Amino acid sequence: MNDTQIIELYFCRSEEAISETSKKYGKMTRSVAFHILRDEEDVDECESDTYLALWNTIPPTRPNPFVAYICKLCRNISIKKYRYKTAEKRNAFYDVSLGELEDCLMGQSDSQQELEAQESRKLINAFLAKVKKIDRVLFIKRYWFNMSIDEISKETGLTKNYINVHLHRTKTRLKDYLNEEGFYG
Repeated sequence: MNDTQIIELYFCRSEEAISETSKKYGKMTRSVAFHILRDEEDVDECESDTYLALWNTIPPTRPNPFVAYICKLCRNISIKKYRYKTAEKRNAFYDVSLGELEDCLMGQSDSQQELEAQESRKLINAFLAKVKKIDRVLFIKRYWFNMSIDEISKETGLTKNYINVHLHRTKTRLKDYLNEEGFYG
């Protein structure tokens, strides 16, 4: 079943929409949640919450592309769950990858964060549109899907050293780009 047909099932309020979404995107949804949470029970909960969020937002939303919408919902739900569960402790898997980007992004007070987050998303997307495909893929796998270097290496067949060097260079170029745009420092 294609995405348009699945979305139409949501508009018809057919429970088949959830089963079709799960068939087509369940593995991907679980992967997104797992790379943030690293706990199967939490992954199960986030997967269910993602389907509930889809049910509650479609209609009126008619997402295009559907897969990106699912990833965004799942990632946001997983991050919310992660923050709740780690309010007093640290999750090394997720914190390490976010820590790697700290030198590229400014720390902001709570009152500035929302405005800066919107601007940083635009700038990062514009930056990624300009870099080589391999650098964009590695960056997204590491910092959006939160994959470890080992996982990226296994999936892509690239050496860990190659991945680390490319990520380092991409982060350096990102920092320079953000400086040029007046966002950093």
